[in-house]
Amino acid sequence: MKKNRDEYEVGFEAFKLGVMLQQLRTEKGLTQEQLAEKCGTTKSYISRIENNASDIRLSTVMRIFQEGFGKQIRLSLN
Repeated sequence: MKKNRDEYEVGFEAFKLGVMLQQLRTEKGLTQEQLAEKCGTTKSYISRIENNASDIRLSTVMRIFQEGFGKQIRLSLN
């Protein structure tokens, strides 16, 4: 039972990250392609994050938020 819950929580955190990215991008009036160009990545990578991809690199996500929006990601352990 605990394994299923842990998997669900990890999946939910990835989902939240994608939603945050999409909300910031649309608030700034950027397309996925424009954001990708601004951050040195690809449109398909932005799409994968927004659509809950689980195999994304933390360093790339941090760069997208920093270079794309001037935001820092803060991590916490619970």
